[in-house]
Amino acid sequence: MDEVFRALADPSRRALLDRLNARNGQTLRELCAGLDMARQSVSKHLAVLEGANLVSTVWRGREKLHYVNAEPINAIAERWINQYDRPRVHALADLKTALEAPVSKPEFVYTTYINATPERLWQALTDPAFTRQYWGVEFDTDWAKGSPMTWHERGATTADPEQVVVESDPYTRLAYTWHTFTDDWASNAKLPADRVADLRAEPRSTVTFQLDQQGPVVKLTVVHEGGPAVTSAVGDGWPAILASLKSLLETGSALPTA
Repeated sequence: MDEVFRALADPSRRALLDRLNARNGQTLRELCAGLDMARQSVSKHLAVLEGANLVSTVWRGREKLHYVNAEPINAIAERWINQYDRPRVHALADLKTALEAPVSKPEFVYTTYINATPERLWQALTDPAFTRQYWGVEFDTDWAKGSPMTWHERGATTADPEQVVVESDPYTRLAYTWHTFTDDWASNAKLPADRVADLRAEPRSTVTFQLDQQGPVVKLTVVHEGGPAVTSAVGDGWPAILASLKSLLETGSALPTA
């Protein structure tokens, strides 16, 4: 966490995080606009933020897009939350909420580092014996590109011809379309009818997992592309799911569910 605190100590880097928090998914050129800072300086500050895992990047063609990553803030909250008095807890919660606010672009990006091998992490993403522990979800599929997927979650089964594996490169990259928002799923999720209607009105979304081995750990980047209702919904869920996945692989136990 030392890198996180060092990165946040610089006011210029905090300003860049503020700009990304206001509008996520910006290029270097967009971040430089309106700043009294040389392009090279902005690039160096972004490299520090990315090195501290406070910023995640995604390539779209020739453009490199930058996103605030909430994972380090979550880690700080989990480590010290019980040692702070109520006003400090509220201040930390406000910061965490701000960093996890719905993004302005129709996608959610989150990066975490897990002490595991790519093979073990791939198994945790695809094997029902793992997914049911940290997520409460099981998939019926052979994980081949184009194969259909059936979801099982909290007693509800979701199947649809458009629920398919989009990419499957073992130990490196996995992508699939998101489940259909059925009546059974909505009932189990206890969502209000207007929110379910918003989710159903949007095109089907897609989640992508990118696995990059970095020494003894794997850098896992999750990109969920969809409409604003979906990205808002998954923005609440993915941090908890991925924290539980990390806990399961590193300690042998998933995090308790609420």
